[in-house]
Amino acid sequence: MKRGQVWVETVIYTLIAFVMIGAVLAFVKPKIEEIRDKAIIEQTIGVIKDINSKIVELNVAGNKRIIELGIKRGTLTIDGEKDLIVFELESKNVYSQPGEDIHIGNIIAHTKKRGTFNTITLMTNHSEYNVTYQGEDKLKTISQASTPYRLSISNIGEDNGKSIIDFDIIN
Repeated sequence: MKRGQVWVETVIYTLIAFVMIGAVLAFVKPKIEEIRDKAIIEQTIGVIKDINSKIVELNVAGNKRIIELGIKRGTLTIDGEKDLIVFELESKNVYSQPGEDIHIGNIIAHTKKRGTFNTITLMTNHSEYNVTYQGEDKLKTISQASTPYRLSISNIGEDNGKSIIDFDIIN
């Protein structure tokens, strides 16, 4: 009789421990994801600022810079047609007031509400340059990867008074 009671108590205490761990995880996991997404956004702002500073350094035709670009979540788009560099991330985190633009230097941060998720967009406009990808005015989307990309940024001359800033991914 006593042996059975010990096993019942052991099972009950184990179940209570699992319930407590589950309750803690239910509250902690969303907060961890929010902090992780915020860190990714802050890191991406740093990467975009780094890209912008490399573009400014390319003031003479023939100059070339290479940067390491790690994308763990989200996508980076080089828009040669509109001369934009755009980063997008879907997150439960709200980076800025939904629907409003926030200016961080020359980076525009925008949060758009989509159901339970938010689409956070970081955009920088390089209208003073002619931005291209592999020498063409086209759209290139760089998605998340486990290894960092090597992004080449080159000044390949001028066209209509604007420096042509060409992007390429190096293997």
